[in-house]
Amino acid sequence: MKEKATLKQIAKELGVSVSTVSKALNDSPEISEPTKIKIQEFAKLKNYKPNITALNLKNRKTKTIGVIIPNILNSFFAKVFTGIEKVADEKGYHVITCISNESLEKEIHTLQMLSNGTIDGFILSISEESQKENYFQHFTEIINDGTPIVMFDRITDEVSCDKVIVDDFDSAMDATQHLINIGCKKIALFSTIDNLSVGKLRAKGYMKALQQNNIEIDKDLIILTDSVEDFDTRVAALFEKHELDGVFALDEPTSVAGIKLGLKHGYKIPENLSIIGFADGVWSKRLTPSLSTVSQHGPEIGEAAAKLLIDKLESKDDEEYTFKTTVVKTELRQRESTRKLT
Repeated sequence: MKEKATLKQIAKELGVSVSTVSKALNDSPEISEPTKIKIQEFAKLKNYKPNITALNLKNRKTKTIGVIIPNILNSFFAKVFTGIEKVADEKGYHVITCISNESLEKEIHTLQMLSNGTIDGFILSISEESQKENYFQHFTEIINDGTPIVMFDRITDEVSCDKVIVDDFDSAMDATQHLINIGCKKIALFSTIDNLSVGKLRAKGYMKALQQNNIEIDKDLIILTDSVEDFDTRVAALFEKHELDGVFALDEPTSVAGIKLGLKHGYKIPENLSIIGFADGVWSKRLTPSLSTVSQHGPEIGEAAAKLLIDKLESKDDEEYTFKTTVVKTELRQRESTRKLT
């Protein structure tokens, strides 16, 4: 393998200063064009490569973004990551990804570990435990220390930073309205994410749609919990005791449960039970019948978050920078689990 030359070696062989070599390689206007060409061609011949670590230390920039996601098994976060990586790559940034596993302690540890000169800024979605405990001080401390954060999906108004969200309330209202439009009147609400900000907004959208259509809110048809075990017990009892014609599920596990239990209890889907789920995961298309979903456009969320962070990092005047909240519109994707409009 050809040995890589250093700035000092190039300068010595060409009889110029290290400063002149450095400026020529960075295309500085202070160096004449013939000298630039001579030095650049010689550096290429000698296999010169800049020391990225040294440059980062000098510029106090790592050109690296830290991404913290709460759950590796959730396909939505994987889709968001593809959008982050796409923009980061286009802008010349590297990405370090960590998983909080819904743990407040791990979230704090990861923030502290990576903010110690490893990364320039964070893109993250808040862990379940942080939202449950309503504890967000660790984010504010990192921001106050000069490391910017962009939150996506699960956010909090208690932290001043850039945010990327979907229109959870409006899209839940629209999905419920769609069930009403196709003739559903006894619409159940299923959720195992009631402790998350997004879950609460979606539930409010469902209730608003019922109210606007003068449909009484039947609490017996609403299962809001943060426990899968509690949900399994309650949903089985609900199907035993009540007749339904619609289900709006706020997360993928409850969507799957809705189809499974509906079929088990003799419903024909979508003939006499229509189901819409939130989040367009891989199982939505593979279920039989395939699941109609509210798609969150994960890659677009990731792209928007990465652009916000990089804009912040490359902003020339921090004092004039104002925090932004970008709203990515969702899309209702109709498949086999919902009846067609007549």
